[in-house]
Amino acid sequence: MKTKPPAPQSRQSDAPAPFYRFRLFVAGEEPNSSQARATLERLCATHLHGRCDLQVVDVFADYQAALEHGVIVVPTLIVEEPPPAQTIVGSLDDPAALLPLLSLPGKEERT
Repeated sequence: MKTKPPAPQSRQSDAPAPFYRFRLFVAGEEPNSSQARATLERLCATHLHGRCDLQVVDVFADYQAALEHGVIVVPTLIVEEPPPAQTIVGSLDDPAALLPLLSLPGKEERT
């Protein structure tokens, strides 16, 4: 009786790159909120190349969304995809520290 050899294991590089879904809660144009938005937009453009969806929620305009997501401090970034979901609070002023939190390879210059 002949058996087929086991199927080759897929290498990590063969797996499709994950898609990221971000929800960033900000307080209007306050400095920390502006910093967080700019950092995340730059990170998306530099490292995710169209593999992300960024929704910015201004709590001044939509406080109900903040309540529904348990956001009590802004800026707050909720990473909805890829799982597991995670919440990051702060101005995101250090992109180099943000990359490993998002499991993204590469280096980012500090601003």
